[in-house]
Amino acid sequence: MGVPSDEVVQIQHPDAADDPTVVTVSCSDKTGLGCDLCRVVLLFGLNILKGDMSTDGRWCYIVLWVVPRRRGRGPMAWDLLKERLVELCPAAASFGFDSSYLEPDDLAPATPQVFLLKFCCFDRMGLLHDVTRVLCEMELTIRRVKVSTTPDGRVMDLFFITDARELLHTKNRREEAYERLQGVLGDSVTSCEIDSATEDMSSCIQASALLSPHVLEQMFDIDLIEGQLSHSRSNSCLSVTMDNSLSPVHTLIQIQCVDHKGLVYDIMRTLKDCNIQISYGRFYAGQKGRCELDLFAVQSDGKKILDQQKQRTLSSRLRMELLRPLRVALVDRGPDMELLVANPVEVSGKGRPLVFYDITLALKNLHKRIFLAEIGRHVVDDREWEVYRVHLGEHDHELSCSARSKIVDGVMNMLMGWD
Repeated sequence: MGVPSDEVVQIQHPDAADDPTVVTVSCSDKTGLGCDLCRVVLLFGLNILKGDMSTDGRWCYIVLWVVPRRRGRGPMAWDLLKERLVELCPAAASFGFDSSYLEPDDLAPATPQVFLLKFCCFDRMGLLHDVTRVLCEMELTIRRVKVSTTPDGRVMDLFFITDARELLHTKNRREEAYERLQGVLGDSVTSCEIDSATEDMSSCIQASALLSPHVLEQMFDIDLIEGQLSHSRSNSCLSVTMDNSLSPVHTLIQIQCVDHKGLVYDIMRTLKDCNIQISYGRFYAGQKGRCELDLFAVQSDGKKILDQQKQRTLSSRLRMELLRPLRVALVDRGPDMELLVANPVEVSGKGRPLVFYDITLALKNLHKRIFLAEIGRHVVDDREWEVYRVHLGEHDHELSCSARSKIVDGVMNMLMGWD
């Protein structure tokens, strides 16, 4: 299960290029740590092939075998990955005391400062994705975006961003951003500015146009979605079972499913949101795309999941998150076609990483121009969702059913890592 070390995070590179890299985390435990670690792994474009995790409630030991999903994102920044993983581990690990005694306020991260990136230039195919790629590579997180195109082919783009390195207020960091953006915007750029967002500007991060009843039904109606998935290949390969007979203190959750990008993150996120704690778990992805997970779990009170209704609810939630972790729809909006993508927001308030990156890359590959885009949050059936709305323009309004399906499938496959 890895090499013992005094380091909180250890990264062991393979001898052969095709073999996975082993990431080992050994630190004080905290609620949702596995979810947080898997989110960073997903953010850095890594796929988890195998995993082992164990905890006694005070100390945890996690080993992940990972390989990069390249997609032209440049060389893998392993040192930066290690730094980000270390930041997630409780500070108490460095001082040898139990982090469970810390007050919630001590464990809560500070609210990051929001900045407004604004630029004007001439539009071209794939421009929005190229800008998004630069921001992702620089660890500038897109919180909200407003993209608009004028009739003469100019674009005015507004990105509300935060900096994982917390350096965007400095001159050197901003100049680095300007230089990187200039490289993709080219000579057509007429202005490019980064300023601290005012309180009024920051408040609009949460503002978003209401979703129509048709969109709500198409993307969030559980009965409709289950009907669509009932005959799918993913559904036929999915199995979620719970067993209380194999352990005196734990419920065994066994999952068999088809692999997709962020699979382990989706499972850890769901269990975290449902207040289910993993004491020991193993994950394995086979060569044919099938995955198996064995998770020994307890409720937040430390007891087994004995209630049959709770078991059914958790099983149903896991099935839905594994079959459809993201929702994609293409709808008419006046003379335009609007692409909508929704993903659930964690209870902690974090959204899934790289969604906008994948959307813009898929549309670039499909040679589809983006005329308007925005990111907003909506509460549907007591759950918060991050919704990406992308207008594809008037010329796509009369698309055939097969052409619409190609767009939806192309975006979904990119998001799920099936492209």
